[in-house]
Amino acid sequence: MTSTTAKDHGRVQAAAERALTDQTNLLSRARLLTVFAVLSLSLLISFVDQNGIGVTLPTIAADLDAGDTISWAGTASLIANTTFAMLYGRLSDIFGRKAVFLGAVALLSIAALLCGFAQNAASFYVFRALAGIGGGGVSNLAMIIVSDIVTLERRGKYQGFIGSCVGLGNIIGPFLAAAFISSPRTTWRAFFWTTAPLAALMGGIGWFLIPGIPTPSASPQQKAQKQSKVKIREGMRRIDWAGVATSSIAVVFLLIPISGGGAYFPWNSPMVISMLVIGVLSLGLFVFVEWRVARLPMMPLEIFRNPVITIMLAQSFFFGAVYQSYLYYLPMYLQNARRYSVLASAAFTAALVAAQSIFSVAGGQYIARTKRYGEVIWFGFGSWTLGSCLTLLYTATTPTGLIVLPLLFVGAGVGCIFQPTLVAFQAHVTKSKRAVIIANRNFFRCGGGACGLAVSGAVLQAALRANLPDRYAYLAEKGTYSLPQGIPLSAADEGTLSQAYVAASRAVFILQIPLIGLCLLGCAFIRDRGLQPLKDDSDGAGEIKEEFDASVDELGRQQQQQRQPGEKTNSGVPVDGSNRGNSVWVQVENRH
Repeated sequence: MTSTTAKDHGRVQAAAERALTDQTNLLSRARLLTVFAVLSLSLLISFVDQNGIGVTLPTIAADLDAGDTISWAGTASLIANTTFAMLYGRLSDIFGRKAVFLGAVALLSIAALLCGFAQNAASFYVFRALAGIGGGGVSNLAMIIVSDIVTLERRGKYQGFIGSCVGLGNIIGPFLAAAFISSPRTTWRAFFWTTAPLAALMGGIGWFLIPGIPTPSASPQQKAQKQSKVKIREGMRRIDWAGVATSSIAVVFLLIPISGGGAYFPWNSPMVISMLVIGVLSLGLFVFVEWRVARLPMMPLEIFRNPVITIMLAQSFFFGAVYQSYLYYLPMYLQNARRYSVLASAAFTAALVAAQSIFSVAGGQYIARTKRYGEVIWFGFGSWTLGSCLTLLYTATTPTGLIVLPLLFVGAGVGCIFQPTLVAFQAHVTKSKRAVIIANRNFFRCGGGACGLAVSGAVLQAALRANLPDRYAYLAEKGTYSLPQGIPLSAADEGTLSQAYVAASRAVFILQIPLIGLCLLGCAFIRDRGLQPLKDDSDGAGEIKEEFDASVDELGRQQQQQRQPGEKTNSGVPVDGSNRGNSVWVQVENRH
């Protein structure tokens, strides 16, 4: 009884997914380049906003009197990004890529503007959360739109350029922010007042250049259906509201205590324990909703039937954790342990980003020319693992060249992982699941980043407590783990503090090695099937879209009205020939 019901619900989900409009819209080369430029620049701006803030946090903390809580600015953005990552895939399926992309760009622009006007820490954290939602949408939709306008065979080349824009955003952001806070004539607020209009500008250009829902040649009935915009009420009914609620509760109630446990809240406090319990229960409920309740699930559980997809999602979680940890804790080593300035620290990070950009483009070209991605992913995780091991050479006196060398290996690995794995994901799913798999991959990557920062922070805190002198033990309790300000230090104290931060940073770097090493081992289970797209179950049966209404509720009502005794399939679908839609359904059911 249970298995039959689950099978019937699986058919309902498949019917709902087939009823979605195919948004594939391959563009001419000239049009493609203009649209691609808009997407790339929008993505660059979102990453400038996301990563530039790290440099400004000490200044913002002093201005808003938020020294003990300022790290929540980054945490709020990351948690909000993770919470909404899955939803963007289905929203773009329902309302169209262009509408959702422009909405995300608008939200990013408004949030950045509000950040510049924030007068207290609480409002600033809320605005950073809104920016995280908007930036996550820009990142998701840029990748999804590229999958619509470029064939899978050519996608690697263009995804490679997108990867380079991500890298450039990661380095331009800190330099731009440092320039604003270093000048006596400007303020940290000017950083947000710069990114806000730039995002708005890209949204305005995108309004005119990004294609909407395509209207390919088809029967008059089909063309009329696709030309009409999805009504808001109908679109809202399609959203997996139960999944949105349970996943949001799970993410928020798990990531807040994980991110703040030990630093802001005691691990054994009633609040932390209660939030973790609620989060775990909500996570279990979310899985049940996606399996048996949702008609158009944000995370279709059938994707996990493919072991390659499962392995790559696990890899996304782990390399997201490692990447975020490097972005946050590498500057901490450079500034606290080595006493480099903010600009010098950003210059070191530029070496990583430069390698990332170069190898992202090179990896994309290799994939486009050879129609293979396996070798690129193997090389990427291998180089990243080697670079992670080499970071163990960092000491308080490591020469500059030896600091840069591991960063080059890590950057090369990142460049060969972020976008090539996205191509691999799309090669292993059907066209109808393109947006969903991109959104879920980004969800796992962002979730891994949030967990990675939390675990790395706990490791760093424990190492600092073990190595700091008693009179400086309070430094380990501060969320920013910054050096004492305004206090003259003797040479002996400077040396002791430097060694303590070196030991703490080393503990964090050691943690990353097994995590990225697991990703390397996972490559053994990834089958390179080339770049021939998988066929949808509905390929060759296009009449299904003509005969079935986009609403699954309508499908259920038709089945109920046409059901006659003795004329049912095993799943309860009637075979009355008077209903052409149901007869087509039975034909497809029998074929499968």
